[in-house]
Amino acid sequence: MAKAINQIKRVEITEEEKREKDLREVEEALLKNKDAILETLEVLGHMKERGVLSLASALFGQGDKVLNVLVKAADKPEATNTLKNLLLLGGVLGTLNVSQLEPMLLKLNSGIARVAKYRDNQDEIGYFDLFRSLKDPEVNNAIGLLFEFLKGMGEDTSDLERNTQLPENQALHKVPHHSG
Repeated sequence: MAKAINQIKRVEITEEEKREKDLREVEEALLKNKDAILETLEVLGHMKERGVLSLASALFGQGDKVLNVLVKAADKPEATNTLKNLLLLGGVLGTLNVSQLEPMLLKLNSGIARVAKYRDNQDEIGYFDLFRSLKDPEVNNAIGLLFEFLKGMGEDTSDLERNTQLPENQALHKVPHHSG
């Protein structure tokens, strides 16, 4: 029959062994994140070259003075107007219907790509060339889109303006359905 254990001996780790274990953990973490660490060091190097690090260090070292300058700068009417305009712009960006905007941006990119490929061939475009191009489905579609855009730009949107209407009084912008 086995004897009952009366004493438990704890294995004590020396300070040197704990230090070696900690160093191994740090080394493993460094190796595991090697790419991220190298990229971070590269970014820090670029920041140092451009003086960003010394600027940040000076800002943190003179925190109270910098904060005082920022408060004084923010107290000027121009800064107040800038902040108000940024908030208004942010609000307007929030009202954009991105799902409706995406097709237009794709068409815009396509048009820019064609312009980038276009080489000025010095040929004059005459009236007949213009009328002939109206039969081109792509040109015809683009003109139709342009007319719809111009109609939208001409709409009365005064009830949508955020700076003249309270939010509860603003109408929601709805694009009229175009048939044909």
